[in-house]
Amino acid sequence: MISVLPNFRLDEKVAVITGAGRGIGKAIAIGYAEAGADVVLLSRTEQDLQATAESIRSIGREAYVYPTDLTNINEVNDTVEKVMDEVGKVDILVNNAGMNIRTPALEVTEDEWQTIMDTNLRSAFQLSQKFAHHMKNNGTGRIINISSVAGTTALRTGVVYAASKAAMIQMTKNLALEWGEHGIQVNSIGPWYFKTPLTEKLLQDEEYLNSILSRTPLKRVGELPELVGPAVFLASDAASYVTGQTLFVDGGMTIYGF
Repeated sequence: MISVLPNFRLDEKVAVITGAGRGIGKAIAIGYAEAGADVVLLSRTEQDLQATAESIRSIGREAYVYPTDLTNINEVNDTVEKVMDEVGKVDILVNNAGMNIRTPALEVTEDEWQTIMDTNLRSAFQLSQKFAHHMKNNGTGRIINISSVAGTTALRTGVVYAASKAAMIQMTKNLALEWGEHGIQVNSIGPWYFKTPLTEKLLQDEEYLNSILSRTPLKRVGELPELVGPAVFLASDAASYVTGQTLFVDGGMTIYGF
């Protein structure tokens, strides 16, 4: 009997994940290792990356640690060169690094605008562009951008954050269009609220939590393992005909009507 079940494994793949020291990036990095991939870990803080690396190595996969300020183009260039020299190839790139400054629109400063845009958007494009050159030579590659429901729905998360995530969703479409002929698939994942170190204090506010749950059909916030499955899917052969899409992992938030 011929099986039609697609392959969700990532054996013999190398994945680069930004913001891999904590939260979503750490969960995806470990999930990719469990699916068979070796993982390249990028973020500013080496101590956090080493903790993620230990978890990956305990699974029996390789973990490579490259502390990098992703808003510094010189550091990005150096890291990409080191990864290609020392690891040899990159099959998957997950642009997860991100941040927010919750400033009302009338009070946003130029520095706040630039910091958020550099971290959330510019770094994702620069890494995608640089690794896409290598993926093009190999005739295949997967790029997954971690966007947000804030990129498609108006929320009180801050105008700059929302603009950066909306731009990421559109960038995903354009890169998929340009690079599809080279065998490079580009997709994004749009989370709603998940339990992470960055959301912990917000979710402890009962009024704030209730406002989130009132817009969530599943009536709960997400657990990090619930993001890993979609991330593995988009990186695997199971998604071989999927590109330019944003998969909202949001408990139904983006379909909610009032």
